[in-house]
Parts: sequence; C-alpha cells; structure tokens
Amino acid sequence: MDLQINDKSMTVKASPDTPLLWVLREELGLVGAKFGCGMGLCGACTVVVDGHATRTCVTPVSAVAGKSITTIEGLSADGGHALQRAWNEMDVPQCGYCQSGQIMTAKALLAQTPSPTDAEIDAAMSNNLCRCGTYLRIRKAVKRAAELNAMSHAMLELREEETSHAS
Repeated sequence: MDLQINDKSMTVKASPDTPLLWVLREELGLVGAKFGCGMGLCGACTVVVDGHATRTCVTPVSAVAGKSITTIEGLSADGGHALQRAWNEMDVPQCGYCQSGQIMTAKALLAQTPSPTDAEIDAAMSNNLCRCGTYLRIRKAVKRAAELNAMSHAMLELREEETSHAS
C-alpha cells in the first residue's frame, strides 16, 4: 500500500485493517504519535490527514491510502515551524507525552481558522487530554503560533511587493 507521509511517498506492507498508528511507529519508525487510550479518545496519537486532525489508533491504514498525512516529524526538522516555536516560547510541555497530538490538532485548527478565538481553540483542543493540565499554556501557544504565522505571511507579502516594484 502506498502512503503519502510528510511529503514523501512510502510503501507499507501492513494489513489494510492495521491501525495507522502501528504502521507509523512500527513499520516506518515515526514515533511522534503516541499510543494513549487505543479508542480515539485522548488525542496522543493525532496526525493531520488531508488537513484534518485524525486519531491514528482507530484509523485503519487503508482509510488513508492516497491522502496527505503529516506527522509531528513532518513539521520542521529544525524546530522552526510556528507551532514548535510557540510551544517552546510558552514552555508548554511538562511530561510531553500528549504534546505531538496537541500540536497536530492545533495545526489542523490553524489551517482552517488562521486567527482563532479562545472559544475556537478550546473547542478544537477539547478532545486532546493532557494529564499535566497545561491547557492554558496550550491555548497561549496556539495564539502565539497564529501570530507567528500572520507575521510570516505579512513578511512574504512585503517581499513580493518589493520584488514586483523592483522589476
């Protein structure tokens, strides 16, 4: 079965009903998504599939064939992604176990809602559990990532404008 993971084509030999989580972790060595509850309730296993936060522990690998899958490993190898920077700035993680699922859920939220309100953040993140209770820092980090994204977009627009004027 062919999968598109982190902008790379990968072939896996798993049974079609194997949960995506086990394919990512055991066959592909992408261990950022964690096993939490095994029932899609806690969010530790979340990745983004075609722009949507997806619980990999309950998603058969056959359901994502031909779709774009982004794992925590696919954000930025150097930690430069806005969410990674915001998570560090806000000192979000304590134990860190749930954080890749939190970040990937936030990624899906920001793709749909670039400047979310507190209520929108709370609603989107409400099904991701954090035993350490870092919810307020998570909300601040999502808001900070939205700011970083907005600044990045503004800088790109400014550069494009300068380039078009220079021509």
